[in-house]
Amino acid sequence: MRTSKKFTSVLLTLLTLVLLSGAALAAEPGLVYPPTSEASDQKAGSVLFYNFYTSGATSGNTQNTRVNITNTSSTSAAFVHLFFVAENCGVADSFICLTANQTASFLASDIDPGVSGYIVAVASDGVFGCPTAFNFLIGDEYVKLTTGHHANLGAVAFAALYNRNLPGCDGNSTTAELRFNGVVGDGYNRAPRALALSNFASRANGNDTLLIINRVGGNLATGAATLGTLFGLLYDDAENVKSFSITGSCQLRGSLSNTFPRIVPRLETFIPEGRSGWLKVWSQSDIGLLGAAINFNPNRENQEGAFSGGHNLHHLTLSANAAYVIPIFPPSC
Repeated sequence: MRTSKKFTSVLLTLLTLVLLSGAALAAEPGLVYPPTSEASDQKAGSVLFYNFYTSGATSGNTQNTRVNITNTSSTSAAFVHLFFVAENCGVADSFICLTANQTASFLASDIDPGVSGYIVAVASDGVFGCPTAFNFLIGDEYVKLTTGHHANLGAVAFAALYNRNLPGCDGNSTTAELRFNGVVGDGYNRAPRALALSNFASRANGNDTLLIINRVGGNLATGAATLGTLFGLLYDDAENVKSFSITGSCQLRGSLSNTFPRIVPRLETFIPEGRSGWLKVWSQSDIGLLGAAINFNPNRENQEGAFSGGHNLHHLTLSANAAYVIPIFPPSC
């Protein structure tokens, strides 16, 4: 019996997905989380993106980040290449190695004191340092700032859609490109293109909402890519809308106020006391974005409607063009 090329292609794709799904998770009840599901802070992956880290220059008591990473595989060790991307786009890196079922934590003040930015963690092979398909990494972070903002943010996970090492990377490679294109056999899950903050409360009620937006992309051997100018729409709770534009470097960070973003009338007039709003933002260029929001209200302990905390921004649409170039060298652990 002859097998059609189309049938063979479908069969190979299904086989690849089975391999990517990870037999080591079969001991857990339920179905394996599909590796082709888009990037999320609720799944495991081979690349983790921590939206914000910071620490004080002289003391981590009032401003610091505790970064947590866990290897959920019950059979295999993990070699993880960490990239610390500062808000000015400078990059520092290190490795962390985890045995099967191991979890580890570190403080930003011990690793990269006095710097704020985001972290990219890439599963790598233990010989050459090439990116590898290891969809068993999960993580999160606890962040606190001197302003009073604090939150627990889950790491956004991107699953590898290829098997074993990244195609094209070997012992002769000095760099490798991580393509967030959603292509099975070639890259990783797609990155978000449009983000949304689902709700923020009025500043007149004591709320200070810190908005964080990161560019996904660039060369982590020389410097991460910048955001450029972003376009956004801001709505009040009666469906009125204002447009705005904001410009940022690798990371854009600011408290929602009369000066950020600039709208007419100003934000505190548009979202008065007792009211709330929401916003969405994207680039006119096809680039990947990730972000988070952290609200602080000093009245949280004595007012029933006052709350503090944070979460990652919602992903509204996707980009298939985001990519990182990373340096390749053997793990140091």
